[in-house]
Amino acid sequence: MLVIPNFCAVPTLSTIKMITKASVVLGLIATLLSGCNQAEPEKKEESPTLEATTPFREDTSVTKEYVCQIHAIRHIEVRALERGYLQDIFVDEGRFVHKGQPMFKIMPNIYQAELLKAKAEANNMNIEYLNTKGLADQKIVSANELALAKAKLDKANAEVKMAETHLSFTDINAPFDGIMDHLAVRTGSLLDEGSLLTTLSDISQLWVYFNVPEAEYLDYKMHNSGDDRTRKVQLRMANGQVFNQTGVIETIEADFDNTAGNIEFRATFPNPDKLLRHGETGTILMLKPYKNAMLIPQKAVFEIMDKNYVYIVNKEGKLEQRLINIEADIPQMFIIKEGLKDDDKILLEGLRKVHSGEEVKIDLRPPEKVRSELELYTE
Repeated sequence: MLVIPNFCAVPTLSTIKMITKASVVLGLIATLLSGCNQAEPEKKEESPTLEATTPFREDTSVTKEYVCQIHAIRHIEVRALERGYLQDIFVDEGRFVHKGQPMFKIMPNIYQAELLKAKAEANNMNIEYLNTKGLADQKIVSANELALAKAKLDKANAEVKMAETHLSFTDINAPFDGIMDHLAVRTGSLLDEGSLLTTLSDISQLWVYFNVPEAEYLDYKMHNSGDDRTRKVQLRMANGQVFNQTGVIETIEADFDNTAGNIEFRATFPNPDKLLRHGETGTILMLKPYKNAMLIPQKAVFEIMDKNYVYIVNKEGKLEQRLINIEADIPQMFIIKEGLKDDDKILLEGLRKVHSGEEVKIDLRPPEKVRSELELYTE
């Protein structure tokens, strides 16, 4: 322990020696402390070299998706044409029927009796006409009486045709090939004229309806070259799989829906395996082509307040923050609508570590090589 002498007393020889030793010790301590506090010279870190590239152009396309409704090409209600009791049902629900195949039969007794009555009346009128014609040939009756007899015969024959038609309406056959839906009646039901029996769907082809916003409709019309490539669409089914048939846009409705700003498109799909049914839903996949589109990697873009930016390296090697407008996106790439030039140098990495105005070193890489590496990464 260091003892501090009392300097107010008269110093003795021993006291002087103690002061001398204390001074030496304090000097050594000060020398050591000053050596510890001396800062080492700072080493200046070199800024890393960052990857950059330029935009490139190519013809590409973007897949647009639209919710759709699937309809059979023919979907009708099957109704009774005559009043009566339903006598027979020949087809079960959900069954496929062929054109002309019997489906229902209404009890025909009354209509059979009416036909027999009409035929008897027609025979009576025919006999009367033949007798009148014989008399007219002998000049016994006038030509007017013969014409009246002929008119009565024609009327009777017409009644026969009418009775035959009513009787034929008791047999209800399939008007086309299709699938029968729910039965609305059962055997023995009393039917009125026009009573609903079931519905019938022809699903050999499908009409698929989907709504397109006004701006995308204008793009479609302005860029539609008229060939099948711009009209062909795909259908993603409710289970997420893509339907194995390709559809073609055949028609566009006349008027826009002013409340939603949409217009309805209709595409036709073949359905050879009868996989899809009337009333299903799905998603239409339509390709929108872009000619000579400007593309940049998505990783070069950063967002601030819902706006998209990139860092551009200017001629002085300093960074500039540039606002861009993105038209659409494809895997790993953005299609640029405006904000960039073809010879702009775009920073690809270190976006969060740099700031505008900073001088950086870059490794300018060919855009084709950058694109191929991104595609490999995607795979």
